Amino acid sequence: MCLLGSTDKQLADFFDVSEQTINAWKQKHPEFLESLKAGKEIADAKVGESLFQRATGYQCPEDRIFCNNGEVTVVPTTKHYPPDTTAMIYWLKNRQRGKWSDRKEHTGPGGKPLIPDQQSDMEICRRAAFVLAKALHQQDDDCDH
Repeated sequence: MCLLGSTDKQLADFFDVSEQTINAWKQKHPEFLESLKAGKEIADAKVGESLFQRATGYQCPEDRIFCNNGEVTVVPTTKHYPPDTTAMIYWLKNRQRGKWSDRKEHTGPGGKPLIPDQQSDMEICRRAAFVLAKALHQQDDDCDH
């Protein structure tokens, strides 16, 4: 079932038990847990491969079927699928978030995200701190001479 993409909730429904029971089985039976993990990993890999192919473009065999003067003719061809921009964006935003994110996260003290007004205020504070530090450094240099 995990190879088909089933979630723990769907497994619980199939076995007519609660999700809590599925979790208990995972703890009590390591082979059950490993089996679920393996199935989910294979299913995720298949989806990942399909997304990659969709993002980069692919081709696959296709039979064209014609009826000519009452005679059916099958012509093997190759169907070409161009790269899909949406799949590219999805892939890159998830795999290389730092390079491809739509928005950059600006943080303040303690790593807390700043709201837009605070971002500009923070930049003003940084510049002011730089000017003050430079002035204090210059003042220290003047006192040493």
